[in-house]
Amino acid sequence: MGVRFSVSVACTAAIMLTTACSAVTVPGSGPSGGSKVKASGPVTLAVVPKAVGFDFWDSVRKGAQCAASKTADVKLQWDGVTAETDVTGQVNLLQDFLTRQVDGLVYAATDAKVLAQVTQDALSRDVPVINIDSGTNPQPSNVPVFATDNLAAARKAADLLADALGPGEHKIAFLPFQPGTVTNDQRTKGFKEGLAKYPNLTLVAEQSSNSDPNTALSVTENILTANPDLDGIFAANEPGVIGATNALNQAGRAGKVKLIGWDASPDEIKGVASGAITALVVQNPFRMGFDSVNAMVQTVRTGRVASSEDTGVTFVTKENINDPHVQAVLQPSCAKPPA
Repeated sequence: MGVRFSVSVACTAAIMLTTACSAVTVPGSGPSGGSKVKASGPVTLAVVPKAVGFDFWDSVRKGAQCAASKTADVKLQWDGVTAETDVTGQVNLLQDFLTRQVDGLVYAATDAKVLAQVTQDALSRDVPVINIDSGTNPQPSNVPVFATDNLAAARKAADLLADALGPGEHKIAFLPFQPGTVTNDQRTKGFKEGLAKYPNLTLVAEQSSNSDPNTALSVTENILTANPDLDGIFAANEPGVIGATNALNQAGRAGKVKLIGWDASPDEIKGVASGAITALVVQNPFRMGFDSVNAMVQTVRTGRVASSEDTGVTFVTKENINDPHVQAVLQPSCAKPPA
């Protein structure tokens, strides 16, 4: 886990010698070697998810807005494209925020390679950047990532599926969501590394949901038709889980085909409670938004760059869903933000 920061808005001694405490440039102190340090006054941050309209990203928004509400003189601008596959749209949106001269940019990259150029553009303008959920390739050393350890969590997803299926030979399917994004590629790698420990599990189908529940529904239906003896599925994000659950319900195979999912939308939680979903790998999107905004304010105020942070996961099953710790992750509160 990376370093957590509290927000400091005090002027440094050098700045206090001037007639007013205001934005100054401290050579070599900022994120790109010469960034503006805004020790006081209003701070405007842009926070951009991969897409709006998903419960995961809405929880990120709530965490980000919570952090901003607890910090003086911080204004948050939240916006995003409507589909995680709209890479061009996200590039244009981020460039627009840079044109508007925001003080800091917090965003989740829809495409690791394409968005790397946007990060470089921001740094060249002395605008600090923090990535949430998904970074870029390459990932600059002075751009921290606040995200889940997707490799480790996806390996655990393989363990959960193997435990649910038990001994014997089993056929399974995998639903990735958007090849080319860091999160997708890490989850794919982690899951397949985890599967290597279980030679009794045979991966018979791998098809992307394109982060769309309707696509995931269609893909899962096709997989079930081609593999009537399928025993298990791992769906690697919220839309994939929703689509796969709907397909299993319609086929009358919910609960019979073990489904391991990712994220924790209300429909996913209902699926766990009903037994249609065996287990969920639940991230902490509220904390992702909360901690990244706090860290960005610290960077803007002092020039100090945060360390990357593993924001953690919780594995949710029907047996532990009512545990207080699990409920705190599923229903975060700004009145009691993450510790």
